[in-house]
Amino acid sequence: MSDVMIRVPAEVRDQLAAVAEARGTSLRALMQDIAAQTLTPEQIRERAERTRALLADRFGHDVSDEESAEMRRKMREAAAAHRAALAEAESSR
Repeated sequence: MSDVMIRVPAEVRDQLAAVAEARGTSLRALMQDIAAQTLTPEQIRERAERTRALLADRFGHDVSDEESAEMRRKMREAAAAHRAALAEAESSR
């Protein structure tokens, strides 16, 4: 196993340390978990292809590029709204 040094602002380091502590794990283990759960663009494409194939095979529905783009747009909007709500909650503390 090799070590890597990542420079982040102190508040990011503190946030990660707080998350690790809350989970009862080390910062190293937390970073390994985050890396294992974060998909690369290629993995995202592969998952999307498998999902499209599953929907076609099991439900007889071919997802169009337009439907896929619309769902991505909705997901981005939902994620942005969630981040905004989290920031609002954090700032009201």
